Amino acid sequence: MLLLRRIFFRKIYFLALILSIGSVAGCSAIKAPVPKDPDALADYKATNDPYEPLNRKTFNLTMKFDKYALKPMAKAYRWAVPHVVRNSLGNMITTMYEPSVFFNDVAAGKPRRAGDIFARWCINLTIGLGGLIDVAKMLGFRHHANDAGLTLANWGIPSGPYLFLPMGPSSFRDGAGYAIDQAFSPWNYVPRGYGLISFNWAYNSFAMIHGRSEHLGEIDALEQDALDPYATIRSAYQQQRKAQAAAIRNDHRATVPAWYHH
Repeated sequence: MLLLRRIFFRKIYFLALILSIGSVAGCSAIKAPVPKDPDALADYKATNDPYEPLNRKTFNLTMKFDKYALKPMAKAYRWAVPHVVRNSLGNMITTMYEPSVFFNDVAAGKPRRAGDIFARWCINLTIGLGGLIDVAKMLGFRHHANDAGLTLANWGIPSGPYLFLPMGPSSFRDGAGYAIDQAFSPWNYVPRGYGLISFNWAYNSFAMIHGRSEHLGEIDALEQDALDPYATIRSAYQQQRKAQAAAIRNDHRATVPAWYHH
């Protein structure tokens, strides 16, 4: 699920858990045996999760980190910061992410999408006071998601096995895409001359807490209602990634909007 991926897709989370994952990998099996029963084999191939033993351990550690650290911080943030302020800060986070969306729209060969997101970024960065106000949405330029994992998908690169990383649900392809997105994100090149607290770390930490605060009830409901939260997240994530890639691939709108010609 995209919301879970955005909540956990932050470097501070990765660094907090990677040592624990390494120790788990070193002391237990990381790959499930291939079933011999035809029905079980069909399910095994459909889920595309050969590393399920390790993925489930990573998932459990992730949920513990969320329960004892991230969720309490998100609840405190939601309690202390008024909704209108949180909404403006959320707009700012979205605006700061949009250069990566632009690069991926260009790489996917979708000039209309790239033009829309570039217009959004310019409008909100200026008239929208650095993205605090989503003026572009009022003018008809709505935000859309894209990332290097989806770009690779539209180039015909298969997803590879499903992975649950410390930053959330992913795959071999999407993990590589995340590295590419980081390389093309301009915010990763902000000078770090501020001791332990840099702009980049502050932004990622805040975005993680803000994202979690936006979905407190949804994740609680998932944990309470789903018979197997891990499997539910895996299925939802895989379906959503396929749908997102298809939406980009099937976007054949004209390069410029109709109003441009009038």
